[in-house]
Amino acid sequence: MLARTQLSSSGLKMMKSQFTRPMAVSSLRRCITTLPQPAGGVIGTVNDAYIAPPASKTHGSLHWTTERLVSVGLVPLTFVPLVTGVEYGIADSILAALLLVHSHIGFGACIADYIPARTYGSLHNYAMYLLSFGGLVSAYGIYEIESREKEGLIGIIKKLWTA
Repeated sequence: MLARTQLSSSGLKMMKSQFTRPMAVSSLRRCITTLPQPAGGVIGTVNDAYIAPPASKTHGSLHWTTERLVSVGLVPLTFVPLVTGVEYGIADSILAALLLVHSHIGFGACIADYIPARTYGSLHNYAMYLLSFGGLVSAYGIYEIESREKEGLIGIIKKLWTA
């Protein structure tokens, strides 16, 4: 942290400067507003009954199972073509699609953790829209790689690995 010195009767005294924080950070902080939160994060009183959210398989076990299947499916699809040296077009396309799905799920979890909807409101929705837009652009890029590159995604990985 930068500080400036001031000469006083007792000698040099370090004084914190008001310009230690970049102006962009302080102006950005004013732009990002949060929703008002209840004191202590508690809504209601101690005597209020807990209202459980409705059960949904898409946000519970099915979602968790899908994440694990995508993650486990990436392992053989990555190592088999690189170890054996044989490229399969369909396996390469499935690998590219699973990488995109895996990345989308992971970045979505980061957005849910660090830009929660209950705190940031519409900024959470904007971040999720940007993630979906980036996923669509990436899907188009994967299509271009798979259709124009001779060996597809695995060929690009091999070139990067041997470079």
